[in-house]
Amino acid sequence: MSRFFIVSGLAAGLLVSGAAAAAAAAAAAPSSDAASRAFVLLDRDPARLEELLRAMPKGADLHNHLAGAIYAENMLDWAAQDGLCVSPAQGRILKGACAPGDTGRVRAAELAGKPDVRADMIDALSMRDFVPTASDRSGHDHFFATFGRFTAVQATHGGDMLAEAVTHAAGDHVLYLELMISPQLGPVAGLGVRHPLQGEAFAEADRAIVAELPALVGAAQQEVDAMEARMRAVLHCGTAQAAPGCGVAVRYLYQTIRTMPPAMVFPQLDFGYALVKADPRFVGVNIVAPEDDAVAMRDYGLHMRMFGWLAARDPGVKLSLHAGELAPGLVPPEGLRDHIRQAVEIAGARRIGHGVDILHEDDPDGLMAEMARRRVMVEINLTSNDVILGIAGAGHPFNAYRAAGVPVALSTDDEGVSRIDLTHEYARAATVYALDYAALRDLSRSGLEYAFVPGDSLWRGVTPFRMVAACAPVPAGAVPEAGACHDFLATSEKARLQWTLEARLHDFETTMIRAAGLGASPTAARAKGHGPA
Repeated sequence: MSRFFIVSGLAAGLLVSGAAAAAAAAAAAPSSDAASRAFVLLDRDPARLEELLRAMPKGADLHNHLAGAIYAENMLDWAAQDGLCVSPAQGRILKGACAPGDTGRVRAAELAGKPDVRADMIDALSMRDFVPTASDRSGHDHFFATFGRFTAVQATHGGDMLAEAVTHAAGDHVLYLELMISPQLGPVAGLGVRHPLQGEAFAEADRAIVAELPALVGAAQQEVDAMEARMRAVLHCGTAQAAPGCGVAVRYLYQTIRTMPPAMVFPQLDFGYALVKADPRFVGVNIVAPEDDAVAMRDYGLHMRMFGWLAARDPGVKLSLHAGELAPGLVPPEGLRDHIRQAVEIAGARRIGHGVDILHEDDPDGLMAEMARRRVMVEINLTSNDVILGIAGAGHPFNAYRAAGVPVALSTDDEGVSRIDLTHEYARAATVYALDYAALRDLSRSGLEYAFVPGDSLWRGVTPFRMVAACAPVPAGAVPEAGACHDFLATSEKARLQWTLEARLHDFETTMIRAAGLGASPTAARAKGHGPA
């Protein structure tokens, strides 16, 4: 069986109906009980658990900054290729080559012969082996400082970065990525300098810049075109030598920067909406940068009102907003009271990134009940929340969200900086929170269920997951060639990805059951929740 592409043993394309279809699917499907027992038998040690979870199909990684997704080693290699210089004392890749006689600087190409210096650079560009010092006192500060240290090389390697991101996703058996990127950020923010926002006169600010947005949208599209073309060339996509990463579906969130002056934030948001409406590769807008920054804290409510105005104008543009990436002591107590609520109720966020301070918000139970009712999903970043905020284990609201019925999915945040991958996050969740296989499978399904990829869902219900009637009787495998399920899948990109995930989960569960020496009982509960509840 291919490591990355699973071919179902079922008769691909065969469509049957009625009782015969239900019987065929039941006989072919692995038993949910057997899959759960197999998982228990096979996860007796941490190394085996990670191996098992790496092979497990994962629906999506929805919280992934492309700038932070790349490992330091890659960036140092690209710096060497580009003839750039590094400053070991600053832990920074510098623009341009080293000047003759430069002291304290090293050609990136020389780092291969200086293993200690290279190791120090890797530590400076990531969270590897982080130990607080007098001048580098917290994981929070070290984490956010890394981004300014490698921008010189990332500026010209967007396509290489994308190739790395999809390659990592394929190795993790992830079907879909929503990557946060900011094409044309500088020129867009610059609109606010020429057309400064007056108070909260959002309509006037929009009218002042609207004529300039199409050209910037076109430039951003060209930037992404070039990035994707480079990725396809690096991975040989469309050829017989195509790398597995070519099969990962990718969409983008336009990320805006919350630490700039309001006059420079509003045009970013306005532009993000315009880009989403113009280019189907962009499926939503986000706002990023340290939430505890003085400017971000001061202007938080203003930013949410900006989003609210734009959402009233263009309700079809979806938002996934960083909110509640805060902890006691990082900001004063009043700073923890309402960021998630404002993101949900004022900005209209469909998803929340992090949401760590939920239990410190006013009326957290009422807020979580509202999020559950609205199906506002939380992107859970366990390692990131630990290294940045010191929030982990029982102190993390992961279980509180689940108990309240708030949808959650695991994501990586900045996997290169944190030195992790999505498998690591699944293993961490399974170990720390004693999750069984059914819970992990639901996390995988939730990733695609709450992705902003267009189309109707394959699931008519999610607690538990229950397939739409058109596809419930159809055995897992290739998309059927005809019939109601074929017609339904033909209309929805999201449902097709979800159907692929179910086929891969079916194959994974069958393999896991066999590895554990268990047999799948055809009379046991239907796997994957296909049948009507």
